[in-house]
Amino acid sequence: MREKVTISHRGARYEIGRGVNFFAIWVAGAAQSGSQPIEWWPDTREGWSGAWQRFTAIEAPGTIAAVSRPALLPVGNAAIAAALLAAGVVCGIAGLFPGYVAGASLAQQPAELVPHAIYLGAWSMSAALILVGGDRLRAGALLGLGTSTVTFGLFFADAGQVIAGGAHLAGAGLVLGLVGWLACAAGSTMAFRLGPAGAPGQPRTSQIGPVAALILAGLGAAIAFAPSWDSFVLRAADGTTQSVTAGNAFANPGPVIFGNVAVMVAVVAVVAAAALWRPVRLGAALLAGAAVPLAAQAISALVQVGEGATPQQFGISSAEAARIGLTIDSGLTPVFWVYCVFVVALIAACARMLAASRLNAAAPPQAVVMSGAVSPSPRVEDASSGVSTAAPGAPGATNP
Repeated sequence: MREKVTISHRGARYEIGRGVNFFAIWVAGAAQSGSQPIEWWPDTREGWSGAWQRFTAIEAPGTIAAVSRPALLPVGNAAIAAALLAAGVVCGIAGLFPGYVAGASLAQQPAELVPHAIYLGAWSMSAALILVGGDRLRAGALLGLGTSTVTFGLFFADAGQVIAGGAHLAGAGLVLGLVGWLACAAGSTMAFRLGPAGAPGQPRTSQIGPVAALILAGLGAAIAFAPSWDSFVLRAADGTTQSVTAGNAFANPGPVIFGNVAVMVAVVAVVAAAALWRPVRLGAALLAGAAVPLAAQAISALVQVGEGATPQQFGISSAEAARIGLTIDSGLTPVFWVYCVFVVALIAACARMLAASRLNAAAPPQAVVMSGAVSPSPRVEDASSGVSTAAPGAPGATNP
C-alpha cells in the first residue's frame, strides 16, 4: 500500500513534503509515483527546519513555489475569476463606441482609444493565464492586479471630469468603462486570493542595489508623470510666435488631480512591491502589470502628437486662424522623454527578472548526497527568493 505523502513545495528538480512520521525531499514528481525520498528527517519542528534548509540549498534559486492543493485552487473559482476578467474586457470593448466624456467616444479619439485597448489586452492575457492554472494562474492574477491598481487613478481622473463638470458630461462609454475596470479588478483580486502567490520579502545584501534601482525607476516614472508633456508653438503670418505647454497633472479640477495623484502613488507602491516580491518570476508579472498602463500613456502621447493640434484647442476660431495665418507645431517636452526612459527601465527590469528566473531554473542544482538529517537551524536562507526567512509551516501543521 502506497504511503500517504503531502508535498508542500516544489522546485525545478526537487520537492519537499511530509510522510508518516517524517519530512523528506524527493526528486520532483517522484513522491506521487511512490518512490522513496532521497533524504528524510524526523517529524519534529527541528526536522522540518533542517529539511527546509537542505531543500533550499540544493534547489535552483528562483524556482521554489508552494504546491497548489485542490482545496486551495478549485477549478470553479479560477474559472469565475477568469470570467469576471472576460466580462470586464467585454464591457470595456463595448465602452469604446458610445460617448465617453462630453459626447465624444473613445473610438473617435485615437489618443484615447490606444491606451484603453492596451489595458484590455493586458486583462485578456491575465484571464487566459488564470484559466491555464498552476503558476500561470498566479502570474495572471498579479498581471491583472498590477494593471488594475495603476489604472484605477486613470479611470478616476476620467470620472473626475464628470464630478467636476456635471453629470451631463458622462456618456454610456464611461459607465461601461468603469464597470469593466471594476470587473477586471475583482477578477484579478479573486484569482490572487485563490492560493499562495508569493509576497514581498527582505532582499539579501547583494540584491539591495538592483532592488533600490528598480524602486527609484518607479519613483522617477511617477514624478515625471505629473508635469506637462505636450508642447505647442503657435506662429502667425506676421512672425509672432507663442509657446504653450499642456497636460500638467495638477492643472485640473480637484477630482481629476486626485485621480492623477492616485496613479503616481500606485506606480510607486506596485513597483516597490514587485521589486521585493518572491518568487522573482511572480514579481516580474506584477511589475509587467504596472508597466502596461505606463507604456500605454507614453504611446497615447505620441499618437496625440501625430494627430496635430487645432486652433479650437486654444480658443481660436477657424476663421480667426485663417485671417492671421496661424500655424501650430506640436511636440513633446523634455520631461516626457525622461518619463519614457524610466518606463523603458521598468520594462527592462521586468525582462531581466524573467530571464534570471529562467536561467536559475535551468541551472543544475548542487549534487545530492544520500544522508540523514542535517543539523537544524531556527532560521534558514531561502535560496529560491534570496530573502532570509523562517521555514514555512510544515505540511498539514501550524508553523510553531
